[in-house]
Amino acid sequence: MQPPYKRKSLSTRSKHPGWIEISIEVHPSAHEALSAFLFDLGCKGIVLGEKERPALRAYFPSTEFLEEERNRIDVFLRKLGDFFPDIGRPSLHFSQIQDEAWSHTWKKYFHVERITERLTVVPAWEPVPQDSEGVVIRMDPGPAFGTGQHPSTRLCLRAIETSTRRAPWSLLDVGTGSGILAIYAAKLGASRIVATDTDPDALRWARRNIELNDASGWIELSSQPLGKWSGAFSLIVANLTRDALLELLPAFQRLLESKGALILSGLLQEQVQELKRPLELLGFNRSQVATEAEWACITAKKME
Repeated sequence: MQPPYKRKSLSTRSKHPGWIEISIEVHPSAHEALSAFLFDLGCKGIVLGEKERPALRAYFPSTEFLEEERNRIDVFLRKLGDFFPDIGRPSLHFSQIQDEAWSHTWKKYFHVERITERLTVVPAWEPVPQDSEGVVIRMDPGPAFGTGQHPSTRLCLRAIETSTRRAPWSLLDVGTGSGILAIYAAKLGASRIVATDTDPDALRWARRNIELNDASGWIELSSQPLGKWSGAFSLIVANLTRDALLELLPAFQRLLESKGALILSGLLQEQVQELKRPLELLGFNRSQVATEAEWACITAKKME
């Protein structure tokens, strides 16, 4: 998952009048609610904060963004504090982007990334560095959503790497997004991989990236809800929101084999304790927590 929000693609037609970029600096705990509101308002794409630009950025076609939309965003941001009292006052900035510029410059937010000593992620349009060692994953994130550089994605990739078993082993990737976690499992030798997502756009991008990495023969993509799945997986990874993780914990427990590992991210560090007790009640122990910036990743083992 990449990070947990709905993703849509942006048009790049040559005569498009351009885009309105809305940059909102707001605490990450509010990203999910804010992203859903903006898409309902007509937003065509969102990029969550990257290292150099931490704000959430949303894109509207210039011809479709009117004063009414601007006012509705102002009202929503004022009310956001009622649900997230600790986030402070968000800052809001608007700017115009010409279509010709956007169709090329969005790529500057996605660079070659060395995730671990064993893993390098390379944008599809860039050459593989000559000094890269180990596993290389090529990614085309699309111009509408975050890249594999998000901390929660990096945390999940590292957790998968350290949790793999002797063959054969299997992985269930819940909320696959761009497909990067499932792809890494394929590169590491998983014998069975299922990648699920409820967003058709995400599944299309995941399929594109899976094909880009010659992993189609190892990964099954599905929009089927977890309640309809059976069997047992050695590893389950979910990069979602706290609320989604809490709701899905019983399904994770049912689908994970004995002594299997459950990897959960998309969490802020202050949300970790809200997951630990429910995990214990469901028979998980030896929970380990890794952190990066304000984000956290829990790896928990299922008892026999």
